[in-house]
Amino acid sequence: MKTPKIPKNIDIKHFRVAVFGSARIKPNDAMYQQVYNLAKMVAKEGIDIVTGGGPGIMEAANKGHKDGRGKNKSQSFGLNIKLPREQMANKHLDIKKEFARFSERLDYFMYLSDVVVVSEGGIGTLLELMYTWQLVQVEHICNIPIILLGDMWKPFMKWFKKWPLKHKMVNGDDMNPIILADNNEDAIKIIRLAYKEFRSGGIDICKNYKKYQIRNR
Repeated sequence: MKTPKIPKNIDIKHFRVAVFGSARIKPNDAMYQQVYNLAKMVAKEGIDIVTGGGPGIMEAANKGHKDGRGKNKSQSFGLNIKLPREQMANKHLDIKKEFARFSERLDYFMYLSDVVVVSEGGIGTLLELMYTWQLVQVEHICNIPIILLGDMWKPFMKWFKKWPLKHKMVNGDDMNPIILADNNEDAIKIIRLAYKEFRSGGIDICKNYKKYQIRNR
């Protein structure tokens, strides 16, 4: 796995929440507003946010973060991807980076993220969820919380327990990183707990940028 070159304007010691979700969700959708409000809460904690940088849920998260952070020094990231139908970066980003390949982009997310929030979405969102979950399972990244936000995840997890888990294609311990959040209050509680642990700097704290041997070159 190639170690990425991290731009000097990125402080790799910051705590970050990645938000995954559909680019197709419109501003008048309830899920857009929910993610916007959660991102405002994240910003008020002084925590960075990382998204794909495009429209929909990504825009909701970047916009909410920008509107909620006040004068603190947290940052809003966008990791954009080149697609046949061009996905333009939203206007609420402090730092943006463009990728030609999903695989490289996904690894960049993993390098930078300490918590992952997965909102509602399609194939791309499922890819991001399963890639994160897989890397936690095989200990390529830390055992970070993966928070599932939205109504679509309860039937998904019900299926997952009925098939892969019941038929022993995964172990019970593999389910530990997954947390279903009924609302933003549930999600922010988990984020705050993870942030508190991160700031404690104890010997058991695993930072993805260390595990992946990220360095400025």
